[in-house]
Amino acid sequence: MTTLSGLVTVTGVAGLATGLGAIPVFFRSRVSHRTYDAALGLAAGLMVAAGVFGLIVPGLEAGTLAAVMGGFFLGGVALLGGNYAIPHLHAQYRAWLPEGGATEVDVASMPSPVEGDPAVAPDEAGVDGGTASADAAAREVTLRKALLIGGAITLHNAPEGLAIGVAFASRLEEVALLLAVVIGLQNVPDGFAFAVPMSDTGMSNARVLLYTTLSGVVPQVVAAVFGFSLVSVAAGLFPVSSGFAAGAMLAVVFRELIPSSHGHGHADAATGAFLVGFVLLVVVDAVVVV
Repeated sequence: MTTLSGLVTVTGVAGLATGLGAIPVFFRSRVSHRTYDAALGLAAGLMVAAGVFGLIVPGLEAGTLAAVMGGFFLGGVALLGGNYAIPHLHAQYRAWLPEGGATEVDVASMPSPVEGDPAVAPDEAGVDGGTASADAAAREVTLRKALLIGGAITLHNAPEGLAIGVAFASRLEEVALLLAVVIGLQNVPDGFAFAVPMSDTGMSNARVLLYTTLSGVVPQVVAAVFGFSLVSVAAGLFPVSSGFAAGAMLAVVFRELIPSSHGHGHADAATGAFLVGFVLLVVVDAVVVV
């Protein structure tokens, strides 16, 4: 199982699970906030437990406390830096509304939606005092949210894939398989969180499924292969990479998932789902280890 082809297969299957999260969206025209918040809470619970039991604990067993904690802080800082950059880049699309890390100052310095954007007709942009249609504006906001969520998913999938690749190359097959199972479970609610706003933009089900699946498969497989290759150059990378992945995952939980799952009046549902996700991961961990 320590071959590169085996690694790609295992990581690819875990990444494909992201697409499963898009399937429920196809059967409902609108997903309730309660369901959406609970899915985010479930993903958060899985990620916290995975970060502790699937990454930090094995990392400490394989290396030093300094290596794991150093990687942990690097992962958290990298995720926050990427999370800050994505909304600023994304705010350069038309509609120019402050979202995520894009501040009022950022938006004030940007041109109006019409300037330099031939895709926006004058009557749509309100040159003569009119306003764009409410549906079009809603789709713009929803698309921005989908891209932000997709960016966050991609950012934390990469270090997870890195950890799997390094674990396989370090011949820690049990740890690597546990991580693959955990990541596969976590990818389902991640995919749901990405697919809901994508579907609300009016995008076809086939494209929603494709983009949702790619958001999990591509970064995880690429990072896993990169991590696998690194071990041939420098041994003993697993403690640092496991800490890095754990730091990135926990940063996602507290920066993205928990805030997004609250504020709609369903905090109890999100918290309950968080507990279910945490327990589920611990049970899976115990079963795989046994």
